[in-house]
This record gives sequence, C-alpha cells and structure tokens, in this order.
Amino acid sequence: MELKFGRTLGLAALLGGYAVGLAGGASAQDYPYRDITAAVVWGAGGGTDTINRMIMAEMEKHLPVSINVTNQTGGVAGSNGMVYVMNQPDDGYTLVGLSESNVTAAVQGGWDKKFDYWYPFIVGGSPDLISVPANSPYSTIQELVDAAKAAPGTIPAAASGAGSIHHLNLLAIQNGAGVEFKFVPYKGSAPGQEAAIAGEVQLVVTSLAEQAALIQGGQLKPLAMLTPESAQIAGMTVPSAFSSYEGLDKYLPLKQAIGFAVHSSASADVKAALGAAFEKAMSGDAVAEWAAANNYDVGGQYGDEASKIFSTLEANFAYTLKDLGATTVDPASLGIEKP
Repeated sequence: MELKFGRTLGLAALLGGYAVGLAGGASAQDYPYRDITAAVVWGAGGGTDTINRMIMAEMEKHLPVSINVTNQTGGVAGSNGMVYVMNQPDDGYTLVGLSESNVTAAVQGGWDKKFDYWYPFIVGGSPDLISVPANSPYSTIQELVDAAKAAPGTIPAAASGAGSIHHLNLLAIQNGAGVEFKFVPYKGSAPGQEAAIAGEVQLVVTSLAEQAALIQGGQLKPLAMLTPESAQIAGMTVPSAFSSYEGLDKYLPLKQAIGFAVHSSASADVKAALGAAFEKAMSGDAVAEWAAANNYDVGGQYGDEASKIFSTLEANFAYTLKDLGATTVDPASLGIEKP
C-alpha cells in the first residue's frame, strides 16, 4: 500500500512537471494564439484600406492565426479609428490601419496624443506629381512655373484639403521654384482631379496611384514627379521636378506613409512577432507585384525607423496647418517641435 501510494505521488509529480512544461512552452508562443483585427481608420476601397487588406493577407501566411480587417471611420483626421484602437488592450490583437494624414488628428482636436503613441509599420505610398488638364497649354513644369511667375497667385491649383500631403507638396514646389499658385482646397483627391479635368483649376497635385487611370485615359497630362526619380506611365516618362530646379531636396520629397500600427506600449514579444511577419511579407513577390501594378513605392520600415518618418511628417503637417490657421491645438503644447 505504501509502495502504491509512493508510486501515485511520483506519477502525480511527473504529470505536474509535464503540465508545467507544456504551460511554459505555450507561454513562449502566447502571441498570437487567437485571431487579430486590423481596424482601418479610412473607408473601404481607399488606399489605406486596400493596402491593409493586401499586407494582412500576406502576413497571415507567416502567422498561426488569421487577421481580420474592419473599418472604423469618421472623426477628425481618422481619429475615431485611432481612439477605438487606443481603447483596446495593448496586447497586439487590435491593430490600427492608418496613413500619414492621421498625424494631424491631435492638432485639429481629434485626440490628445502625439503620434508616438503608436509603434508603426509602413508598407509604402504612392509618389505625388503635378498634372494639368489634357488640353492645357502647358507641356512642361518650366512652362507652368514661368506662367505663374508672370502672374503670381493667379493660376488655380487643386491639392486636396489644406494641410494634406498633397497640399504640403504644392507648398514645397512653390518654395523650391520660387513661385506662387492660387490654392483651391477640395474635399479629397478625387474632387480635385475632377476639377482639373473640368477646367475649374489649371493644375492638380495628387498621387500617381490616384491619377494613373486619368492619365492613361487621356484626361490629365503629367508634367513632373515631386520625387528625385522619374516615373513611367501610359507609355511616357514623367520627369522629376528635381531635374528642373536645384535645391528642391530642401523641401522634397514628402511621401505618403501608409500602413498600420500597434500600441507603442505593447510587449517586446508582440512587436517582434509582428515585425517578423511583416518583414517576411514585405520581402515576398506578392507585395512587390502589387505595388508595381498599383503605382506604389514599397516602404518596409517599422519601429524606430518608421517612427522617425512619422515624426517628421507630424511636425511638417502640424506647423503648416498652424500657419494656415487650421489648428485648434498648439503643436508645441503636444510636444511637437517646429521643423
């Protein structure tokens, strides 16, 4: 009887040790053990939504769980979606799908955080360019700039809303070329492009991804890329504005930064797991092929590197909006330093 009791205790100890071992093994693989949700702050079908659905599908291939993409829209500069994710646990199971435009939410009163609240991942973005209506008398950026210099502030230009990445790029080309256009804000890139086609404005600054179909359809005529590189579209080469004006590198390029983020307070294990899946996804052929087909540049930055990019964008956007009188919160009060 004593021998049997001793054997029972030994077996119990052995099973207990085995259970602890299993628990320890599971603990090392805790994240992720259930599905992840990515809440995109912009609407379905837009650039941020499309990119997030693409990258999450690729990251799933390198994770043991699925990633579900939803949309949490509205608020100031996408603040509804950011506030929603902010209020979820920082356990890495709710990501936020965002873009460079979200850096203005704080100075416009949408929420009270600097963008370093997030630990970001940048998939990429589409470069901006200057285009004119197909029937425009201007065929080169030099001709357009010469006309603007002859009549400062009279040539109407669309560049989405005040303080947008496209507006900042318009300001950058003005500063770099020493010229002034008449800025006409529109509620989004599509209305601005439609205004150019209709002749309401004489030029438009938006992204290549947004303009591609209109250029291919002969409705817009591209004059210059606002990046150091030229681009190929519709069988033509769109030259870089940098080749026409020295010193543009002081103001440009200002590029889109589209991707997703997790709470910066998330654990190192969460960040490492997401980072590993992100790196594998970004290095795959699917992402490169998708980017090429949709006129996007591939990014691939995350963590500290991506945070530095967003910090620069946040400062540029915030103080541009302040100068335009479009802020409700002083950037300095948020700790955003003037660039």
